[in-house]
This record gives sequence, structure tokens and C-alpha cells, in this order.
Amino acid sequence: MTNSQEPLATGHAVRRFKDPAYVELALNLQTLRDQIDDLDRQIVALMAARSLRVRDATRFKKDAFQVAAPARQAEVFKKVRNLASEHADNFPGFEDIVESAYRSLVAGFIAAEQTLFSQTEEVTP
Repeated sequence: MTNSQEPLATGHAVRRFKDPAYVELALNLQTLRDQIDDLDRQIVALMAARSLRVRDATRFKKDAFQVAAPARQAEVFKKVRNLASEHADNFPGFEDIVESAYRSLVAGFIAAEQTLFSQTEEVTP
């Protein structure tokens, strides 16, 4: 029989990993949630910084195909998957999670960049 309520954020652990080398990161769930919230703030700030670069990159593109840049997308997905593989031992399927997140991220940025593209005008050197 399972208990269908959320775990107590300040309660003690009710499970442990069988791996004796596992290192616990916090004494309670609330501490972990606070740490995750802090990481989310950092991740969003980095995404905002990335968005400014994507916006500025729009100036260098001639058309919608160049905005979509399928070869560049493939390069990014391969790169982040390789970066994720450096941390793959920490979490099962981590490379897949990172690639999936980036595919969604890039799709969102490209959609927004298509809108930004319509707000630019061609310049002559």
C-alpha cells in the first residue's frame, strides 16, 4: 500500500541508495528543494544571457533558413550530448535528458528568432 501524499519537506529520509559510495547532499528534502531553486535561478539567468546572443545572431542571417540553421542545430545537439556524457555516471539517461531539453530550448529560440528576424532590415556594407 502506498501513501498518496507529498513527502514531508523537513522529514527524514525514508529510503537509501544501496551503493555504499553514494554521497548524500542534504539532510532533508527542503534543503534539496532550496538548492534546486537556487540552481533554477542560475539556469534561467544563463538562458537569458544565451537569449541575448541568439537575438544578436539574428543580425548575421539573410533568411528564415539561416535562422533555422539545421546544421548548426545538429552541431549543438552533438556538443551538449558530449558535454552531458562527462556527467553520465551521476544520473541514468542524463545524455538523453540534456539532448531533449536542448532540442526544446533550441526550438523555442528559433521560433522567437524568426519573429525577431521580421524586426530587422537589410543593411548594405
